[in-house]
Amino acid sequence: MKKFILTSLVILNMLTYTACESFLDVNPKSKLSESQIATPENAENLVIAAYSSLGNENYNNKTNSLWPYGDLRSGDAYKGGAGTGDMGEWNLYETFVSMRVDVGGLDQKWYRQYVAISRANNALQRINALSEEEYPKKTIRAAEMRFLRAHFLFELKLLFKQIPFIDETLPPEEYINVSNVQYTDAELWEKIIAEFRFAADNLPPDNDGQLGRANQYMAKAYLAKALLYAAYEQNEKHEVTNINQQKLEEVVALVDELAVRYDLAEDFAYNFLCEYENGPESIFAVQNSLNDGTEFGRLDWSAMLNYPMNAEYGCCGFHQPSQNLVNAYKTGDNGLPVFDGFNNTDMASAAQLKTQSIDPRLLHTVAIPGLPYKYKPDFIFENSWIRQIETYGYYMSLKEVVLYDSPCFKKVNPFMSSSKNRDIIRYDDALLWKAEALIELGRHMEALPTINRLRERAAESTFRLVDADGQPTGNFRVVTYQNGVNCNWTQAFARQALRWERRLELAMEGSRFFDLVRWGIADSYVNEYLSAEKAKRTYLAASTFEKNRDEFFPIPLAQINFSKKLYEQNYGWE
Repeated sequence: MKKFILTSLVILNMLTYTACESFLDVNPKSKLSESQIATPENAENLVIAAYSSLGNENYNNKTNSLWPYGDLRSGDAYKGGAGTGDMGEWNLYETFVSMRVDVGGLDQKWYRQYVAISRANNALQRINALSEEEYPKKTIRAAEMRFLRAHFLFELKLLFKQIPFIDETLPPEEYINVSNVQYTDAELWEKIIAEFRFAADNLPPDNDGQLGRANQYMAKAYLAKALLYAAYEQNEKHEVTNINQQKLEEVVALVDELAVRYDLAEDFAYNFLCEYENGPESIFAVQNSLNDGTEFGRLDWSAMLNYPMNAEYGCCGFHQPSQNLVNAYKTGDNGLPVFDGFNNTDMASAAQLKTQSIDPRLLHTVAIPGLPYKYKPDFIFENSWIRQIETYGYYMSLKEVVLYDSPCFKKVNPFMSSSKNRDIIRYDDALLWKAEALIELGRHMEALPTINRLRERAAESTFRLVDADGQPTGNFRVVTYQNGVNCNWTQAFARQALRWERRLELAMEGSRFFDLVRWGIADSYVNEYLSAEKAKRTYLAASTFEKNRDEFFPIPLAQINFSKKLYEQNYGWE
């Protein structure tokens, strides 16, 4: 069912090619000479090896799914599972106060990202050793590898801020001499931007018609994303000191270029159903697979723990939406978000959703007891499906899961999985980058149609949100912003609307915390969330966000030790 063009690879670990001396002076059978390695066929294999890193997820160590880092720390989600000790490191991320520099999961995340980077570098070394005559796709493949390398560096940058930049020109024995503060924060962004810019300049618009391969438009989209983050210039204490207008102008121009290739899906639901994947909205996605000749297929392991505890599934109840997030989907009588007072009362039952007007994106995002689960009218989500309701509340996440009778569902006992793609960049996200850039440029009136376009799509995405009798499962009401009619569209109001819209559109997809850090409001936002939420979830009672520290994770202590103290710790973690 998948059009996954990047298949598994037999050469997965050709990272170094050194041999040990032996008293027999016989080369090991596995040793290859440089001339044997530097062939177009081997270069292609190493390119595939680098791509395969995109799908090397594990349920406890995420490669591309950032929800433990972006949702738990932002107030959009609780950890879930069987109490605070179950996957306890995630509890540290969520509660902040007990976070340490020696958390093993963060060390694993760092390691996995650099393994992926090493695969891209290894492929680039072999590609660079070939001539254009020998390897006509040399420049294109090099651009693909630099795109992938930049992707993995980008994620490391979001999590750890100060990271070592290692490319294919550096011999492995020199890695130990590369500091994570060789480049400043701004210089690191420029290095990543240069990678995406090279990819955008050298990739074709349609790369061999293969859905999994990077193309020019993917690179332009990621370039726009990197420029947006870099535009918010930070000092050592992670405080925003300036917003670079030139970078924002380029974000707007790049997103406009995407319009010739991408569009919003007709229904918001299409983004979260395997039957509609690789649709008009998907820009860059991990291409998963099933029934591809391997034992399990190339499944989405990142969501394995996020299914409910009922007979059709069975495990494990992680990634539960917060009450604050659910409340954020309220709309007022005017059909706009309830910016002030949205969290004064809780929406806690299916019945309330028939009286309180809501944004329908709530029921595309959150499973609520008494309502159909994942668009199946006769499959009703129940309290008994929740693993530890007394700790983590009543809700479960919907976007990353599939129905038990879906053609892409697969049980991998004791866990659940699917071959549904995982989008890394979608067009709705890109449109919101453009709107954000326009607002910060003082061109907020130009951002209004873009934000309204997403609200119009939300209002129309109710076809699947019905019960067994075909009746709507909520009192859906979403209205566009109309300057001078239902709002005063000033720059300040537009900024608030944009930030709210990003939350409603992208909730539970792992991006929220990084938005807060980019805007420089993580400390005030998270602490305000915690002050209210800890009264509802007692395990949060001691939680607090420490300004000038918790914006980024600490550099893993194990990595500092491996570097022989060359790496420097992030500000606030010394």
